[in-house]
Parts: sequence; C-alpha cells; structure tokens
Amino acid sequence: MPDSGDSSPNLIARDDSVLVVIDVQERLMPVIANRDRVTENAVRLLKSSEILGLPIILTEQEKLGDTLPEVLEARSSLQPVRKLEFDCFGCEGFVEQLHLIGRRTLILCGVETHICVAQTALHAVSNYAVDVVSDATSSRTEANWQVGLDRMRQAGVAITSTEMVIYELLKRAGTDEFRAVLPLVK
Repeated sequence: MPDSGDSSPNLIARDDSVLVVIDVQERLMPVIANRDRVTENAVRLLKSSEILGLPIILTEQEKLGDTLPEVLEARSSLQPVRKLEFDCFGCEGFVEQLHLIGRRTLILCGVETHICVAQTALHAVSNYAVDVVSDATSSRTEANWQVGLDRMRQAGVAITSTEMVIYELLKRAGTDEFRAVLPLVK
C-alpha cells in the first residue's frame, strides 16, 4: 500500500519548519561569492514562505549594516534579530523567537556559510532537524563555502537547494499554493 505522503523523517514538514535567514546585509554582501544567486534565492525562499505560511526569523550581525532592501521587501513585516554572536543560538533574541514559534525543523540560508550558518547548524543539529539551502548560502570565497557545507554534512545536517525546499514544502501540484509559488521557480 503506498504511503499517504503525510510524513517522512527525510522530507521537510511545513507545519514543523521555520526559515532562518542569516545576515544578508549591505556591508557584507558585496564581498560574498555568488552574492546575486544567494540574494535571489533568499528572496524566493521568503516569498514562498509567505505564500505557504511558514514562520521566518531574520538575523543581522551588528555593524554590518541593514539587511538588503530586496530581502526586506520580500517580507516587509519582519523585524531582524540583532546579534553579536556568530552562532545564532548564542543570541537571546533568536532563541526567544525560535521558542515562541515552537518548530523543530530549521531551514537555514544566508551568509557566511562557514561561520554563522555553520555554527548555527552545528549547534542545532543535536536538537533540531536542520536543512541548509546550499544555493542560498555563500562565503567570501567558494572554498570556505564548500568547507562549511562539507563540515555540516559530516555532522548530520541535510544540504539541500532552494527548489528542493520549495517543492518539499508544497508536496503537490494543482493547488492554489502551487500556482502562487510557480512563478518563483520558473
């Protein structure tokens, strides 16, 4: 008998997930490898999350400027969590928001892959399901981006892509949500 598709430990469950957008900021992004791809995919994830009702936490590292305007425009109601820590779990405001949301799957994107994204993922992986969106993350160098992804994968973090996340959250075609999200993946 085929599985109904309601649950699988290997697929992202919409009702248990939160999108975490880490430090996509004005002073940092100009030096990030593949910055246009990262920005575009972060915006796609934010817009998809709005359509699908997925909660979002947006962080900003102190002294690196504001979040990019195009990222903020994708979800204008977001108030960034300001932090000094590289690991988001070291920031009380982040932990408080995450606890209020009450979800157990983190979908991480942003910069830098080998620093803030990796430290957050490595901290979380023992208590959360963690999916890092590889094409919506980067570092100043591609080498550091790759090392960050490799280290997280070795620790049990799932490495995924923007389209994989969007389609896993959708689960099926032919719905109003699918039609609303489709322009973002075409």
